[in-house]
Amino acid sequence: MERQVVSTDKAPKAIGPYSQAIRVGDFVFCAGQAGLDPATGKLVAGGIEAETRRVLQNLAAALEAAGSSLSQVVKTTVFLTNLDDFKTMNTIYAEFFPAAPPARSTVQVSRLPAGASVEIEAIAIVNR
Repeated sequence: MERQVVSTDKAPKAIGPYSQAIRVGDFVFCAGQAGLDPATGKLVAGGIEAETRRVLQNLAAALEAAGSSLSQVVKTTVFLTNLDDFKTMNTIYAEFFPAAPPARSTVQVSRLPAGASVEIEAIAIVNR
């Protein structure tokens, strides 16, 4: 199977030696996204709510560039620097996955790049 690098200017540029997403066959593997504004590369203001929204918008952009969408996500992993933010993150997350949400793991981590409070990675299938 061919491995295709996915890149879009509608999501933040990678801040290290990794791709925004990789498409292999009918699967898309998205790198973890933080709440970075694609235009500025800076963390959005507004705390966990604003960051979670931006993260999911960034994931949606990467998935679209790969020929998929949030509705095709089968698994996510959420990284939070503070599990006290779980309820707020979960409320925003539910807005983006209103029906048949993907499988998910959520873990607390000590730090995230760019001072982010939340990062989410995703695996999706390609739209058919």
